[in-house]
Amino acid sequence: MKPFFRVFFNSLKVRLMVSLLAMVVFILPAIAFIIMSSFEKHMMRSIENELSAYSYSILAVAEVEQGQLIMPEVLIENQFNVSDSGLYALISTRFNSKGLTENNDATLWRSQSLLAVDFPDSLPEKIASLSTGNKIFSSIELKGSAHFIYSFAVSFADNGQEFPLTVHIIRDKQALFQLIAEFKQQLWFGLAILMIIILLVQLAWLLWTIKPLSTLEQEIKAVEQGRAEKLTSLYPKELAQLTSQLNQLLETEHKQRQRYRNALSDLAHSLKTPLAVMQAQRDLSDINQEQINRINSTIEHQLKRAQSAGHSSWLLGIKVKPVLDKLLTTLAKIYQGDDTGLTLKMDDGIVFKGDEADLLELLGNLLDNAYKAAKSAIILTISSDNNALTMTVEDDGLGVDEQQALKILERGVRADTYQQGHGVGLAIVRDLVASYRGELTISRSKTLGGAQFQMVFIQKALTQG
Repeated sequence: MKPFFRVFFNSLKVRLMVSLLAMVVFILPAIAFIIMSSFEKHMMRSIENELSAYSYSILAVAEVEQGQLIMPEVLIENQFNVSDSGLYALISTRFNSKGLTENNDATLWRSQSLLAVDFPDSLPEKIASLSTGNKIFSSIELKGSAHFIYSFAVSFADNGQEFPLTVHIIRDKQALFQLIAEFKQQLWFGLAILMIIILLVQLAWLLWTIKPLSTLEQEIKAVEQGRAEKLTSLYPKELAQLTSQLNQLLETEHKQRQRYRNALSDLAHSLKTPLAVMQAQRDLSDINQEQINRINSTIEHQLKRAQSAGHSSWLLGIKVKPVLDKLLTTLAKIYQGDDTGLTLKMDDGIVFKGDEADLLELLGNLLDNAYKAAKSAIILTISSDNNALTMTVEDDGLGVDEQQALKILERGVRADTYQQGHGVGLAIVRDLVASYRGELTISRSKTLGGAQFQMVFIQKALTQG
């Protein structure tokens, strides 16, 4: 799982999107829960205050005469007068005389709305034992459903004696539950719309914010593919220093490559004239002539290196198939009448991020050597994935033993001292592959039994989306 997360989060765009989703998915619902909790508490306080007001209105019309509670037949709040209306009133008392114990309570009066309701014979202890001047707001089960009950204990004076009373206001919770449910529905609906709006706005803001990075990616690809020489867009100050340094690096690399090419070209041309004079001498020995020819080959080789120098960083992608078709046509003419058969394994859409002349040089040298060394068969395999381009040339000749292969791959070692079929061209191939930061391996072919030359070029894009 760790490599997956490492790859998945290896993108600023992904990280910003995850942060945005975390804010929208976690923070906004958390805010919604806080709002709902605050709303429920506020509604509970409102109901408590409302029931408290009802209790005062009941006490305002209550009278005590000769130890009897007198209440009007009709109350101002009409819900108390309607049977089973959901709003009920009850007055109870606790006597400490007349033979009743202090813990007993007796119902003195019920509102008309409560007459048809099966009310419990006794109230909960915490309500029944409420002392004078105190109040309590709690719940009670009535008719199989939950109800609020607000109790307020007072004391009336009757002929100089205390007459304790407790007013109980009872209200059904169903209305509150329905109100809270409607509020939650509206809140979540509004929150969903808000989340969508925030996501769209933040997405637009995110794309606008990271647009310079996308522009930088496109410009680097343009430079990489040879369509531009430097970065030209105007970038924010956070990226300006980076792009400026990249332009300086490109300019420096271009100048160094140009100086390298010019120096090698000047050197080669300055040597050609003296060599031409020396070759014109009639009294040259075979040994001297051989050395002059070797110097000429070395000069040509260095000129080709100069032409390909610096191609390892910014490359123009070309399709391999058309180049290979021209090369195979040329080789077929050169080795006309040869019984050697070549088998090609590749897809038409494969691209080589490099110069066409370099590709011809690479495949041309390896295939030319293969034709010279092969007995009857050659296999050319070219494959590509997202990260690498692999070219493999196999033949059924004598092959190259391990010791020779190691020497060929050593820097500065000439390859023209080996057997027929693997000559000086390998040095050119080796240096060209190195200039593209590729890898050349020489082994024995498991299919044909002869030599196998494999070139691998890393072609992963310098910038990734």
